[in-house]
Amino acid sequence: MGRRYAIIGTGAIGGFYGACLQKAGLDVHFLLRRDYDYVKEHGLAISSTWGDFTLPQVNAYNQVKDMPPCDVVLIALKTTQNHLLPHLLPPLLKPGTVVITLQNGLGVEPEIAAIVGEDIEVLGGLCFVCSNKIGLGQIHHLDYGQIQLGAYGNNHQPQGITSTMRQIAADFEQANIPIQLAENLLLSRWKKLVWNIPYNGLSVVLDATTDAIMKDSHGYQLSEQLMREVVAGAAGYGLAIKESFIQKMLDYTMKMKPYRTSMKIDYDCHRPLEVEAMFGNPMRAAQAVGVAVPKITMLYQQLKFLDARNIAIGD
Repeated sequence: MGRRYAIIGTGAIGGFYGACLQKAGLDVHFLLRRDYDYVKEHGLAISSTWGDFTLPQVNAYNQVKDMPPCDVVLIALKTTQNHLLPHLLPPLLKPGTVVITLQNGLGVEPEIAAIVGEDIEVLGGLCFVCSNKIGLGQIHHLDYGQIQLGAYGNNHQPQGITSTMRQIAADFEQANIPIQLAENLLLSRWKKLVWNIPYNGLSVVLDATTDAIMKDSHGYQLSEQLMREVVAGAAGYGLAIKESFIQKMLDYTMKMKPYRTSMKIDYDCHRPLEVEAMFGNPMRAAQAVGVAVPKITMLYQQLKFLDARNIAIGD
């Protein structure tokens, strides 16, 4: 009998990976909100660069109390909804449950570990994927798709690769999801910010897709400068990110299909932005060890202003 998975947040990330796991024959249970009625009746439709597929029937729920306890809980909510986790997580837990956050930013694992307690293993999953939710029960996977999985320990001490990580990786490999196991989750988090901070932030502030940012010399230069500040912040914690990694991320984005980032989509839809997890937490972490990050600080302040105004307009 395989592991039973719960997906908390069936959107661009949770819906895509959860659907891939179900397609591979795993037992997957989806928590939904807006499109519960539609998905309950019609299932999920995935259009993907890996091949389109439809799941006419899925285990769909709109109340966590109706879901069974699961072996693995994947959190794919935006961090702006983390205030819901003390209510959502406990009914899904049992002895041996593993909780994986697929969220962006810094500082999310300690928050989750505080909710689930020290007997529950918490893993961080970093998704390198271009995926958008395009309609009720419809997800469009445009590019990439790898997950990096790392173990969270108290105070982010490197945990190495655990047996649980290997077991879960085997499930993802069965679903043809590329997965890489990380020795040091905190290092992986900072490396992910090397991409997330410039492109999520600039896409909103400059009102631009990734290709437009990269084609413009000022956009390119600003992206690189922001990346360097992230690398400096990581170095403040003894986490070395090579110079070549910056160039790799710039090249990767240059080759990427034109992409409207998740933060830009949230902004365009007048939804709250993940400013604190993705910008505020890294900014404060860098400043706490005496590393100046002036461009990240300015981007954070601009996003806070735009977010507040945008939500007011949306209301």
